[in-house]
Amino acid sequence: MICKEVEIINKLGLHARPATMLVKTAAKYKAKIKIKKDDLTVDAKSIMGVLILAAQKGTTLKIEVDGQDEAEAIEEVVALFANGFGEE
Repeated sequence: MICKEVEIINKLGLHARPATMLVKTAAKYKAKIKIKKDDLTVDAKSIMGVLILAAQKGTTLKIEVDGQDEAEAIEEVVALFANGFGEE
């Protein structure tokens, strides 16, 4: 299992468009991808789960990836957050 923390840097936070990008990216991988915010953990492959996080700009999330392609998965997921989902 690989864990990394990411910060939401895009102005509008994890709204519908970036949440969709995240879910589509996560769905490409066989690994289980979880996102944690405080005491809430959701499946990154679930649009409803990701939106329930209601993560705004400045929020720190913990990404946990576990499975055969975990290294590639975490790299791509973290890159989405790092580039502000293409919004900045």
